[in-house]
Amino acid sequence: MRGAERDDTPVLITEAQPSYEEQFAARKRKYMIMMGLRIPCLLLAGMFHETWWLALGFVVLSIPLPWVAVLIANDRPPRRAEDVNRFQRDKGAIEPSQRHVIDG
Repeated sequence: MRGAERDDTPVLITEAQPSYEEQFAARKRKYMIMMGLRIPCLLLAGMFHETWWLALGFVVLSIPLPWVAVLIANDRPPRRAEDVNRFQRDKGAIEPSQRHVIDG
């Protein structure tokens, strides 16, 4: 019975980035969504061809979509800024600052 009470939800123990395959899948999904938005814009421009300013607005809106989609698809997440742990030697820790000389 003790095992039934245990919480089996996974625990995040690192702050590792997603794998390259997961990043690629997410970027590909964003690209497809952006390019998929272009088709309705062009269809709406064709439907509102009698209202020239609205049709022109849909066409103008659809023009930068491929460029933006490529930029988003090629963009990887930024690298995290990590503090480098550099060893700083304390000069006074190894040898005392004053030396006593014994004359013999």
